[in-house]
Amino acid sequence: MNYLAHLYLSGDDEGLLIGNYVADAMKGIKVSSFSADIQQGIALHRHIDSFTDHNDHVRESKKRLFEKYKHYAAVIVDVYYDHFLAKNWTNYSDEPLVEYEQRMYDLLTFNKMVLPRDAIYFLKYMMDQNLLSNYANLETIGNSLSGLSRRTKFKSNMEYAVTDLEEGYDLFQADFELFFPELEASVAEFILKSKFKV
Repeated sequence: MNYLAHLYLSGDDEGLLIGNYVADAMKGIKVSSFSADIQQGIALHRHIDSFTDHNDHVRESKKRLFEKYKHYAAVIVDVYYDHFLAKNWTNYSDEPLVEYEQRMYDLLTFNKMVLPRDAIYFLKYMMDQNLLSNYANLETIGNSLSGLSRRTKFKSNMEYAVTDLEEGYDLFQADFELFFPELEASVAEFILKSKFKV
């Protein structure tokens, strides 16, 4: 899953939210350097990624893309699924997405002193682009995939993957709609078993 889903699945617990956000920017940083609640958020992020990687519905989405994009199919599906979450946000939250987005930016900005450098850079980019709410737009999805493509070591062709989303839109959305409740249930169970405060 991508940034919007990771934040959403953290609920309103600040430590989980911060940890879930910074987890992809941990290169060279020890988890133990963070407070216990942020460490819990990092653990939650990793649980979400593991569950997603092994889910049958996600595998169906990746299978449609694998021939063209190989192992980058997983990255593409993450972006697609954030699109479907943003596009259908009212199915998951009573809080308007633009208000939720601003609340997340305010929270992360207030806690900027604990964020890794790469997480701070990306936060500025997210805010400048209103990225979380704009995931609902296919143009933003195309731009995000193009940006990811520019940062890969090898040619990924991800800049073309928005066309695959448009052509297989209903199939990918159906996969997401089957997958996401399963992910929500898994996260709730993980938090309960870990005795996280939510």
